[in-house]
Amino acid sequence: VKGDDDEDNTNDDEVTVGVPTNPALDRLPFAMNVAHEQYQSRFGSGEDTKTAILFVVQEGETNTVDQRMLEFQLWKNHRIPVIRMSLTAAKDGLRMDKANGTLYVNTNDSDAGEKHEYEVSVVYFRAGYAPTDYPDGYDGIEWASRELIERSRATKCPQLGYHLAGTKKVQQELARPGVLERFFSEEEIEQGVVTRMREAFAGLFSLGEDAVQEDLDAIGHAISSEEGHGLYVLKPQREGGGYNYYGADLAKKIKENVEEGPDGSLKLGEDLAEFILMQRLFPPKQKAVLLRAGLVEGTGESISELGCFGTIVQSCDGQTTLHNEYAGFLLRTKFSNVDEGGVASGFATLSSPYLC
Repeated sequence: VKGDDDEDNTNDDEVTVGVPTNPALDRLPFAMNVAHEQYQSRFGSGEDTKTAILFVVQEGETNTVDQRMLEFQLWKNHRIPVIRMSLTAAKDGLRMDKANGTLYVNTNDSDAGEKHEYEVSVVYFRAGYAPTDYPDGYDGIEWASRELIERSRATKCPQLGYHLAGTKKVQQELARPGVLERFFSEEEIEQGVVTRMREAFAGLFSLGEDAVQEDLDAIGHAISSEEGHGLYVLKPQREGGGYNYYGADLAKKIKENVEEGPDGSLKLGEDLAEFILMQRLFPPKQKAVLLRAGLVEGTGESISELGCFGTIVQSCDGQTTLHNEYAGFLLRTKFSNVDEGGVASGFATLSSPYLC
């Protein structure tokens, strides 16, 4: 996204009015290039070695536009080829040198009828986040492909630890009293770093066997009345829209999996452990006209959610930060009476901020 006058928007620090420059299309591929160059420096890939970045995508992927733009930028700015492959296809398309962990991918040049093998420097996961990405089951070929990638020396974006760190359960655990303090020095804590971070937290509550009284109190409040269940969202460990529970559906889902004792105590069913309970946010509303596929979808009260991209490249032991920067933003807008918020799933639309 760029403003009408690019020269006035080249420095975000100077932008006070208008649509700010969004550097995502430049900075996300730049971070991949940092990881790619670090791989080559560390493992000494020679000039004769064909090295590529692997995009792991879904079978029959339809959400390809931004993926292709990243791919084109990687070639245009850094001369790095991209190979796209699903976890299912990776069973036959990938191999790993067991002696040193080098990951190789095979490609077919359909025009020339030739087969080429590339060494993979970086694996960028655009799939693997949902159970549907592993249709062959826990012992199936997709999990075997994921294990092969994780065991290889290629840089993963994200590697399995970072992937799990992004789940809602980990977010909920980070909101526990005393947990954030583990990651900061005494000096930083005294400076109020943790306190300021917690000011941005919504209420997050466990529904698993680790639930404490604070969690049970929130659960009881959520199912106590229409007012109560309107203040929370029930979220599974999933990404994208269409999986959350709101309002009466939230209360019904919890009640179906809770036993209430004579004294009012709650016993949580095992099926609830895959969810967390989150305090619902109520952002300000504004009038908007929403477009989808070039057509007016409607006019009315809308709400928006702003997310910021960040890129970080760490050494394999996690001790050295090689790259860490802000890398752009994503603004989603939907009508205020719509609960879910995914763009690809059809609940929200992409938007642009206007600074005024």
